[in-house]
Amino acid sequence: MLWLIRLVIFFLILYLLYRSVKYIIDPKRKLELAQEQKRFYFLDDQENVRKNFHVTYKGVLFEGEKYLGATEKSFEVVSIFVWSKNISSLKGLTQEDFQYLQNEIKERYPNAKLDWKSPIHEFLKNKQ
Repeated sequence: MLWLIRLVIFFLILYLLYRSVKYIIDPKRKLELAQEQKRFYFLDDQENVRKNFHVTYKGVLFEGEKYLGATEKSFEVVSIFVWSKNISSLKGLTQEDFQYLQNEIKERYPNAKLDWKSPIHEFLKNKQ
């Protein structure tokens, strides 16, 4: 009977270690932490075109929707729409901030045409 209790405790400890490591390396947790710390973080599964990417920058969370299309050599992501769900969090962002975000997205998807949804689109259009 004692060996059974020890075995159960051993497996419980292994399970708790597994769950804590899984929690620590979870990309969504890293995204939320970067947003709280107002750092840049890019969360994306580049192999899965159907899955949207998330970017946090200066405490603002952006989401990007990717569209697959044909280029001269292969099928690639050819169009990206980016928006922020919380418009009020955009306060304080400048033209240079959006330029930085565009450069980071273009670095990962060089063949993609990047479009911003409203009101970011109007802000960038007025500044040009």
